[in-house]
Amino acid sequence: MVGRPPKVIVTKIGFDGHDRGSRVIAACLRDAGMEVIYTPPWQEIPTVVKLTMEEDADVIGISSLATDHLIVPKLVAALREAGMHDVQVIVGGIVPAKDEEMLLKSGVAQVFHPGTSLDDVVVAVRSLSETRRALQGKKS
Repeated sequence: MVGRPPKVIVTKIGFDGHDRGSRVIAACLRDAGMEVIYTPPWQEIPTVVKLTMEEDADVIGISSLATDHLIVPKLVAALREAGMHDVQVIVGGIVPAKDEEMLLKSGVAQVFHPGTSLDDVVVAVRSLSETRRALQGKKS
């Protein structure tokens, strides 16, 4: 794991099919030198958990424009159940303040709102990847 670029899954769970934002983020992270696994919309939580395990992803980015962020706590719980407590989860999109608080309490590392600069997303994902790797090092 040492020396490899951050590995990020960019996906959408639930029924939200609006994928322009997730495509922009995936391209931005890839251009910043990260390894990005992009999935099409409508992913199920068990599929994302399995992909995360298979790919040894550091960060999962969930895009939400139609309240699908409300099921992200189920994803975080499923990751924990699968022993992946260290994988960092971020959410981007339309997230009301009350829902952001709920997401952060459930274990989401960060929420990005419309208008967040792409540079800020890159910096945050790099940092979260380092956090995940530090947690991995403590396991060894």
